Amino acid sequence: MSKLKTVTAFLSAAVMAVAAVPASSVSVDNTVTAAAIDDNNDDWLHAEGSRLYDMNGNEVWLTGANWFGLNCIEYSPHYLYAGDIDDMLQAVADKGINVIRFPISTELILSWKNGTPFQISSGGMQAVYNPPVDQDDGNGGVIKAGTYGNLNKDFVEADGKTLITSDRGFDIILQKCKKYGIKAFIDIHSPHADNSGHNYNLWYGKETTSDGTMVTTEIWQDTLVWLADKYKNNDTLIGYDLKNEPHGKGQEGDKAAKWDGSTDENNWAYAATNCADAILDVNPNALIFIEGVEQSLSGAMPGDYWGIADRRDNSPYIGAWWGGNFRGAREYPIKPEHGTSQIVYSPHDYGPSVYAQTWFNKDFTTQTLLDDYWYDTWAYINAEDIAPELIGEWGGRMDGAENQKWMELLRDYMIENHINHTFWCLNTNSGDTGGLWKNISCGQQAGSTKIEWEEEKYALMEKSLWQTNETGKYIGLDHQTVLGNNGLSLNEFYTSYATTEGSNLDGGTVLDKAGTPVEIGGSSETTTTVTTKKTETTTTTTTATTVPDTTGNGNSVYGDADEDGEVNINDAVIIMQSIANPDKYKLKTQGKINADVYNNGDGVTNNDALIIQYVESKTISVSDLPVGKDFKFPD
Repeated sequence: MSKLKTVTAFLSAAVMAVAAVPASSVSVDNTVTAAAIDDNNDDWLHAEGSRLYDMNGNEVWLTGANWFGLNCIEYSPHYLYAGDIDDMLQAVADKGINVIRFPISTELILSWKNGTPFQISSGGMQAVYNPPVDQDDGNGGVIKAGTYGNLNKDFVEADGKTLITSDRGFDIILQKCKKYGIKAFIDIHSPHADNSGHNYNLWYGKETTSDGTMVTTEIWQDTLVWLADKYKNNDTLIGYDLKNEPHGKGQEGDKAAKWDGSTDENNWAYAATNCADAILDVNPNALIFIEGVEQSLSGAMPGDYWGIADRRDNSPYIGAWWGGNFRGAREYPIKPEHGTSQIVYSPHDYGPSVYAQTWFNKDFTTQTLLDDYWYDTWAYINAEDIAPELIGEWGGRMDGAENQKWMELLRDYMIENHINHTFWCLNTNSGDTGGLWKNISCGQQAGSTKIEWEEEKYALMEKSLWQTNETGKYIGLDHQTVLGNNGLSLNEFYTSYATTEGSNLDGGTVLDKAGTPVEIGGSSETTTTVTTKKTETTTTTTTATTVPDTTGNGNSVYGDADEDGEVNINDAVIIMQSIANPDKYKLKTQGKINADVYNNGDGVTNNDALIIQYVESKTISVSDLPVGKDFKFPD
């Protein structure tokens, strides 16, 4: 399939049928219904500066939790051996968690890719189903209807007791997430399926536990690309965290993950960039979550290099949490050929109960944490509007002391600075942090699951879930499906709540009809206190402005219909949406100017979206825009 046809196929799934033929043949189905949109990938997200937006240009906030187990030898999320998945996901949605990060192993995905998927372990899941009628047991006997229970029934074969394979299980998990309005992304937690696999430094160089296959960089990337291609039309799975906590000490040399400008195999920045491009080749709308490393070079002495022995004094290395160090990204940012609109940096951060780091050796505050660790290590990325961030793991024990204080400080910093996050974790069996669940039990029937939550811990974390300011309704990431029993769909929030009570994003915002933040009470100015690395705070005042419609297009970037600074498939999608449903999908003034790339001056038409498809396929260049009416469409 040619690249242009691939792009057109995506547009068809994303919004409506569009033929990849000369413009005179382009037709648009203007009868798009809400149900059709929900089924056709309208929930993909993209980045602009340090924020994430939906396809309509509305800001979103990912506020979720981790649920591990797929990375382990049970091949399913843990605690499905103690509860029913419908009961558990309903409870998660009701608690306002709008996204789940699912750790998984390269080994498990490889088994799917090779057509030899591992079967879900009976130690990992309790699943039974009542046969609706008497059945032959295969041995001359009869299995009476109602012999078994009705728990996690979608995970068993027709015999009512044999567990299905893990690939089918993952499909069901995604279907259930969609049912309850929850989005998901996966995290490659380790190369091999191992309950302690996260301790391994790298994304390659580890034998699998099943058949001894050595996981190489190529296998790691190919399995992710295969998975992204498989789910490219499923916007419940919104992205891919390429590797959990690449780490290792600098003196380990090529056995440790580093971040620099080399093409060395252990250079995480190089590997992540290549993998991001490969995934975006098959799904240009997936978010790519990229974690940091453990150590970076300090520049303490001339001639220091990666692999040099550490020194007691004047160390050549600067340490951080595993996966938390982004110091190298200042000089060597992640810039795929596809652009940066899908890149999200994802540090991990923990408190003193996990390890007594040096920055905790004082009466620490938000400011001392910024000065001593956060800002130069990861917070600058968000503060300087370089890219969005998602704290992929944070959490810990409720000790009523320093660790709890740290959790509250990080939580409030994320709320005030629109930082996305997934709490570690739902599971109770995380040894160094515990979980949001305290105990889970059930009978043999769906609906019988009893979940006892760690209420004090949930109450601490709950404040950082995306919710409306006054009524406390949790805001989901699906445009159509409501998040749980006290939640909203994304459309409901922006239609009925955003301009009235607003949400707790940025510490509490209400939007005007143009989508611009305003103070509660109607002022057109918003005063924001920004905490930076400096000890003092800087207060800035911003005034909502409208981009002028300059007929000379002096400020425009041709093709950039969504005004994110880049020209890609998202621009074609928003053009087609604005044509099909102009009441719902509106281009801003400057966006209309930018979008008029075919026969400039005739307004925004289907032809403009088609031209941008040719840009996406690299058939023509952005520098060729706009094109005239006499443009010859490639065959």
